[in-house]
Amino acid sequence: MENSRVFDIEAAVLGPLRLSYHGNDVTPTAPKLRQVLALLLMQINQTVPATTLIRELWRDQPPKSARTTLQTYILHLRKTLANGLDIDLDTTARQVLLTRPGGYLLRMTPGRLDLHRYEELRREARRAEERGDYHTTARLLREALELWQGPALVDVTIGEVLEPVVRGLSESRMVALEQRIDADIQLGRHQEVLEELAALTAQHRFNENLHRQFMLALHRSGRSCDALGVFQRLRTALADELGLEPSDMLQRTQRAVLAAV
Repeated sequence: MENSRVFDIEAAVLGPLRLSYHGNDVTPTAPKLRQVLALLLMQINQTVPATTLIRELWRDQPPKSARTTLQTYILHLRKTLANGLDIDLDTTARQVLLTRPGGYLLRMTPGRLDLHRYEELRREARRAEERGDYHTTARLLREALELWQGPALVDVTIGEVLEPVVRGLSESRMVALEQRIDADIQLGRHQEVLEELAALTAQHRFNENLHRQFMLALHRSGRSCDALGVFQRLRTALADELGLEPSDMLQRTQRAVLAAV
Protein backbone atom coordinates (compact mmCIF):
# COMPACT_ATOMS: atom_id res chain seq x y z
CA MET A 1 0.00 0.00 0.00
CA GLU A 2 1.35 3.45 -0.91
CA ASN A 3 2.42 5.54 2.10
CA SER A 4 0.23 8.54 2.81
CA ARG A 5 1.88 11.87 2.09
CA VAL A 6 0.96 15.54 1.90
CA PHE A 7 1.71 16.95 -1.54
CA ASP A 8 3.62 20.22 -1.69
CA ILE A 9 0.73 22.27 -3.08
CA GLU A 10 0.75 26.09 -2.93
CA ALA A 11 -2.57 27.92 -2.68
CA ALA A 12 -3.69 31.54 -2.68
CA VAL A 13 -7.04 33.04 -1.69
CA LEU A 14 -5.93 36.61 -0.85
CA GLY A 15 -6.73 37.88 -4.32
CA PRO A 16 -7.41 35.59 -7.30
CA LEU A 17 -7.81 31.89 -6.48
CA ARG A 18 -4.61 30.05 -7.30
CA LEU A 19 -3.46 26.46 -6.85
CA SER A 20 0.01 25.46 -7.99
CA TYR A 21 2.37 22.51 -7.73
CA HIS A 22 6.09 22.95 -8.29
CA GLY A 23 5.37 26.23 -10.07
CA ASN A 24 2.71 24.79 -12.39
CA ASP A 25 -0.79 26.27 -12.21
CA VAL A 26 -3.33 23.54 -11.40
CA THR A 27 -6.29 25.83 -10.64
CA PRO A 28 -9.59 24.59 -12.09
CA THR A 29 -11.29 26.92 -14.55
CA ALA A 30 -14.94 25.84 -14.20
CA PRO A 31 -16.80 28.30 -11.90
CA LYS A 32 -18.48 25.65 -9.72
CA LEU A 33 -15.22 23.75 -9.23
CA ARG A 34 -13.50 26.97 -8.20
CA GLN A 35 -16.28 27.67 -5.71
CA VAL A 36 -15.98 24.18 -4.18
CA LEU A 37 -12.17 24.48 -4.06
CA ALA A 38 -12.36 27.91 -2.41
CA LEU A 39 -14.57 26.61 0.39
CA LEU A 40 -12.35 23.55 0.91
CA LEU A 41 -9.29 25.82 1.11
CA MET A 42 -10.96 28.03 3.71
CA GLN A 43 -11.27 24.93 5.92
CA ILE A 44 -8.07 23.20 4.90
CA ASN A 45 -7.41 19.82 6.58
CA GLN A 46 -10.94 19.85 8.02
CA THR A 47 -13.99 17.98 6.88
CA VAL A 48 -16.39 20.32 5.08
CA PRO A 49 -19.91 18.85 5.31
CA ALA A 50 -21.63 18.14 2.03
CA THR A 51 -24.58 20.15 3.32
CA THR A 52 -22.31 23.19 3.69
CA LEU A 53 -20.99 22.81 0.16
CA ILE A 54 -24.54 22.45 -1.17
CA ARG A 55 -25.62 25.61 0.67
CA GLU A 56 -22.66 27.49 -0.78
CA LEU A 57 -23.45 26.36 -4.32
CA TRP A 58 -27.23 26.74 -4.33
CA ARG A 59 -28.10 28.74 -1.18
CA ASP A 60 -31.53 27.61 0.08
CA GLN A 61 -32.76 26.31 -3.28
CA PRO A 62 -30.69 23.21 -4.10
CA PRO A 63 -31.89 21.00 -6.93
CA LYS A 64 -33.11 17.49 -6.15
CA SER A 65 -29.90 16.19 -7.71
CA ALA A 66 -27.68 18.41 -5.49
CA ARG A 67 -25.77 15.59 -3.80
CA THR A 68 -25.18 13.73 -7.04
CA THR A 69 -24.11 16.94 -8.75
CA LEU A 70 -21.75 17.75 -5.87
CA GLN A 71 -20.20 14.28 -6.18
CA THR A 72 -19.65 15.02 -9.88
CA TYR A 73 -17.93 18.30 -9.03
CA ILE A 74 -15.69 16.51 -6.53
CA LEU A 75 -14.81 13.90 -9.16
CA HIS A 76 -13.90 16.60 -11.70
CA LEU A 77 -11.88 18.46 -9.08
CA ARG A 78 -10.01 15.25 -8.27
CA LYS A 79 -9.28 14.73 -11.97
CA THR A 80 -7.90 18.27 -12.21
CA LEU A 81 -5.71 17.70 -9.16
CA ALA A 82 -4.57 14.27 -10.35
CA ASN A 83 -3.53 15.70 -13.69
CA GLY A 84 -1.73 18.64 -12.08
CA LEU A 85 0.05 16.52 -9.47
CA ASP A 86 0.82 13.78 -11.99
CA ILE A 87 -0.75 11.07 -9.85
CA ASP A 88 -3.63 8.67 -10.45
CA LEU A 89 -7.21 9.37 -9.47
CA ASP A 90 -7.23 6.76 -6.70
CA THR A 91 -4.20 8.36 -5.02
CA THR A 92 -5.86 11.76 -5.27
CA ALA A 93 -8.98 10.43 -3.56
CA ARG A 94 -6.97 8.78 -0.78
CA GLN A 95 -4.33 11.44 -0.13
CA VAL A 96 -5.39 14.83 -1.47
CA LEU A 97 -9.16 15.29 -1.71
CA LEU A 98 -10.64 12.74 0.65
CA THR A 99 -14.20 11.59 1.22
CA ARG A 100 -15.09 11.72 4.90
CA PRO A 101 -18.31 10.76 6.69
CA GLY A 102 -20.74 13.46 5.70
CA GLY A 103 -18.34 15.53 3.62
CA TYR A 104 -14.93 16.09 2.04
CA LEU A 105 -11.45 17.08 3.23
CA LEU A 106 -8.64 18.74 1.26
CA ARG A 107 -5.20 17.85 2.63
CA MET A 108 -2.45 20.44 2.40
CA THR A 109 0.48 21.76 4.39
CA PRO A 110 -1.00 24.79 6.24
CA GLY A 111 2.04 27.00 5.62
CA ARG A 112 1.47 26.68 1.87
CA LEU A 113 -1.76 28.67 1.99
CA ASP A 114 -1.25 32.44 1.81
CA LEU A 115 -4.08 33.02 4.31
CA HIS A 116 -2.25 30.98 6.95
CA ARG A 117 0.98 32.89 6.35
CA TYR A 118 -0.95 36.17 6.64
CA GLU A 119 -2.54 35.11 9.93
CA GLU A 120 0.79 33.98 11.39
CA LEU A 121 2.48 37.28 10.46
CA ARG A 122 -0.38 39.15 12.15
CA ARG A 123 0.03 37.08 15.31
CA GLU A 124 3.77 37.82 15.36
CA ALA A 125 3.04 41.51 14.80
CA ARG A 126 0.64 41.59 17.75
CA ARG A 127 3.30 40.07 19.98
CA ALA A 128 5.84 42.64 18.79
CA GLU A 129 3.38 45.47 19.41
CA GLU A 130 2.69 44.21 22.94
CA ARG A 131 6.38 44.48 23.79
CA GLY A 132 6.63 47.93 22.21
CA ASP A 133 8.75 46.83 19.24
CA TYR A 134 7.16 49.03 16.57
CA HIS A 135 9.93 48.48 14.02
CA THR A 136 9.15 44.75 13.98
CA THR A 137 5.41 45.41 14.14
CA ALA A 138 5.50 47.63 11.05
CA ARG A 139 7.78 45.23 9.15
CA LEU A 140 5.65 42.15 9.88
CA LEU A 141 2.38 43.88 9.00
CA ARG A 142 3.91 45.18 5.78
CA GLU A 143 4.90 41.61 4.89
CA ALA A 144 1.38 40.40 5.75
CA LEU A 145 -0.29 43.04 3.61
CA GLU A 146 2.02 42.34 0.68
CA LEU A 147 0.50 38.84 0.47
CA TRP A 148 -2.74 40.41 -0.76
CA GLN A 149 -3.08 40.54 -4.54
CA GLY A 150 -6.59 42.04 -4.57
CA PRO A 151 -9.87 41.37 -2.73
CA ALA A 152 -10.08 37.83 -1.33
CA LEU A 153 -11.30 35.29 -3.91
CA VAL A 154 -11.90 38.14 -6.33
CA ASP A 155 -12.42 35.79 -9.30
CA VAL A 156 -14.64 33.22 -7.55
CA THR A 157 -18.44 33.15 -7.40
CA ILE A 158 -19.32 33.80 -3.76
CA GLY A 159 -22.26 32.05 -2.17
CA GLU A 160 -23.98 32.07 1.20
CA VAL A 161 -21.16 30.36 3.13
CA LEU A 162 -18.19 32.17 1.63
CA GLU A 163 -19.80 35.61 1.73
CA PRO A 164 -19.26 36.30 5.49
CA VAL A 165 -15.79 34.72 5.30
CA VAL A 166 -14.73 37.04 2.49
CA ARG A 167 -16.25 40.03 4.28
CA GLY A 168 -14.35 39.12 7.45
CA LEU A 169 -11.09 38.87 5.51
CA SER A 170 -11.67 42.32 4.01
CA GLU A 171 -12.20 43.74 7.49
CA SER A 172 -9.08 41.96 8.76
CA ARG A 173 -7.04 43.47 5.93
CA MET A 174 -8.23 46.97 6.83
CA VAL A 175 -7.45 46.46 10.53
CA ALA A 176 -3.96 45.22 9.67
CA LEU A 177 -3.41 48.28 7.48
CA GLU A 178 -4.52 50.63 10.24
CA GLN A 179 -2.26 48.83 12.74
CA ARG A 180 0.70 49.17 10.37
CA ILE A 181 0.04 52.90 9.98
CA ASP A 182 -0.21 53.24 13.77
CA ALA A 183 3.19 51.55 14.10
CA ASP A 184 4.69 53.88 11.49
CA ILE A 185 3.29 56.91 13.34
CA GLN A 186 4.76 55.59 16.59
CA LEU A 187 8.12 55.44 14.78
CA GLY A 188 7.84 59.08 13.73
CA ARG A 189 7.21 58.34 10.06
CA HIS A 190 4.54 61.03 9.87
CA GLN A 191 5.41 62.50 6.52
CA GLU A 192 5.94 59.08 4.95
CA VAL A 193 2.31 58.06 5.56
CA LEU A 194 0.64 61.33 4.51
CA GLU A 195 0.11 60.47 0.85
CA GLU A 196 -1.17 57.00 1.73
CA LEU A 197 -3.59 58.39 4.30
CA ALA A 198 -4.86 61.06 1.91
CA ALA A 199 -5.79 58.32 -0.55
CA LEU A 200 -7.25 56.02 2.11
CA THR A 201 -9.47 58.69 3.68
CA ALA A 202 -10.76 59.61 0.22
CA GLN A 203 -11.57 55.97 -0.44
CA HIS A 204 -13.04 55.25 3.01
CA ARG A 205 -14.89 58.49 3.62
CA PHE A 206 -16.43 57.54 6.98
CA ASN A 207 -13.59 55.52 8.50
CA GLU A 208 -12.92 57.57 11.62
CA ASN A 209 -9.74 55.78 12.64
CA LEU A 210 -8.09 56.53 9.29
CA HIS A 211 -9.12 60.16 9.67
CA ARG A 212 -7.68 60.20 13.20
CA GLN A 213 -4.40 58.83 11.85
CA PHE A 214 -4.40 61.41 9.05
CA MET A 215 -4.96 64.22 11.57
CA LEU A 216 -2.12 62.98 13.78
CA ALA A 217 0.29 62.60 10.86
CA LEU A 218 -0.53 66.09 9.58
CA HIS A 219 -0.29 67.66 13.02
CA ARG A 220 3.05 66.01 13.77
CA SER A 221 4.32 67.11 10.36
CA GLY A 222 3.66 70.73 11.33
CA ARG A 223 0.38 70.99 9.44
CA SER A 224 -2.11 71.48 12.27
CA CYS A 225 -4.48 73.63 10.21
CA ASP A 226 -4.71 70.88 7.59
CA ALA A 227 -5.40 68.37 10.37
CA LEU A 228 -8.30 70.49 11.61
CA GLY A 229 -9.56 70.71 8.03
CA VAL A 230 -9.66 66.90 7.83
CA PHE A 231 -11.81 66.85 10.97
CA GLN A 232 -14.19 69.52 9.68
CA ARG A 233 -14.68 67.81 6.31
CA LEU A 234 -15.49 64.51 7.99
CA ARG A 235 -17.82 66.21 10.47
CA THR A 236 -19.73 67.88 7.63
CA ALA A 237 -19.98 64.63 5.65
CA LEU A 238 -21.18 62.66 8.67
CA ALA A 239 -23.83 65.26 9.48
CA ASP A 240 -25.05 65.78 5.92
CA GLU A 241 -25.09 62.16 4.77
CA LEU A 242 -25.58 60.07 7.93
CA GLY A 243 -26.97 62.52 10.49
CA LEU A 244 -24.11 61.69 12.89
CA GLU A 245 -21.46 63.51 14.86
CA PRO A 246 -17.77 62.42 14.98
CA SER A 247 -16.95 59.88 17.67
CA ASP A 248 -15.46 60.84 21.05
CA MET A 249 -12.12 59.44 19.83
CA LEU A 250 -12.03 61.83 16.90
CA GLN A 251 -13.23 64.79 18.93
CA ARG A 252 -10.46 64.16 21.48
CA THR A 253 -7.95 64.20 18.64
CA GLN A 254 -9.36 67.51 17.41
CA ARG A 255 -9.11 69.04 20.91
CA ALA A 256 -5.52 67.82 21.24
CA VAL A 257 -4.60 69.47 17.93
CA LEU A 258 -6.38 72.71 18.92
CA ALA A 259 -4.59 72.80 22.28
CA ALA A 260 -1.22 72.56 20.53
CA VAL A 261 -1.89 75.24 17.92
